[in-house]
Amino acid sequence: MKELSKIWLDGEFINWSEAKIHILTHTLHYGGGIFEGIRAYKTKNGPAVFRLDDHLNRFFYSASVLNMKIPFEKEEIKKAILDLIRINKIEECYIRPIAFFGYGKMGLNPEGSPVQVGIIAWPWGQYLGGKETISVKISKYIRLHPQSIVSDAKINGYYVNSILASLDVQSQGYDEALLLDYEGFVAEGPGENIFIVKGRKIFTPVSGSILAGITRKSIIKIAHDLGLSVEEKKISVEELKSADEAFFVGTAVEVCPIGKIDEVLINNQKIGEITKTIKEIFEKVVRAEKEDYLDWLTIVN
Repeated sequence: MKELSKIWLDGEFINWSEAKIHILTHTLHYGGGIFEGIRAYKTKNGPAVFRLDDHLNRFFYSASVLNMKIPFEKEEIKKAILDLIRINKIEECYIRPIAFFGYGKMGLNPEGSPVQVGIIAWPWGQYLGGKETISVKISKYIRLHPQSIVSDAKINGYYVNSILASLDVQSQGYDEALLLDYEGFVAEGPGENIFIVKGRKIFTPVSGSILAGITRKSIIKIAHDLGLSVEEKKISVEELKSADEAFFVGTAVEVCPIGKIDEVLINNQKIGEITKTIKEIFEKVVRAEKEDYLDWLTIVN
């Protein structure tokens, strides 16, 4: 990762190398922090952040799940994000706001620990890197049970589940994992939502065992605007593997076509027509080239 000049931490812009925390930071030990992944894109009007307000709304919602009182207002965090991009003079970047229980006490209950907030931004290209389609393996690990966690919160500790799945399938030569839910239906990737296409109809897993992402919501809207049917349903492994097309979506991965699931080829490992159309439109949307979606963008300058 390329170091930039500044990171925002607890209300101040500090040098990248000076952004440090104590070894007894509560969240480091127990995982009880929250974060967001956001992207800013180069546009004709300068950098623009995609769906910033939606991400910040979820950031504060996730904090509420942990009874975490963020010591800054939402508008303060928003301004800090925009200022950080300006200060670091980045045209395109990935943005990571994070809030965590800091140094002050130990024990599982974080009450009484100070809440710290940081914002980091850095250039980050294609998450799964430049292939026309990727290979995916269904993980031996299932997604966390919805009665064990709050699935629609973005909490640090949940991602150990994703780490285990990623390590397992990538050691076997696959690009990414796919997790099933506790009932054996398709859930999501380690950090992505999934869509499949069958006969020009689009399907995506129902919420409950997944983090129904902001990019996912955007893709559903784009598909509807194209006149395409999108249905949220329980998707079996058999339905998944018989799909005409499949693709992941997410802030990091954007729109990523899937060409292989386990040993089954999807569309002969070529990007499908509907996936290609949605991917191309999404790339125009985030770069302010589609007038109907400009309200999804916050111009930095």
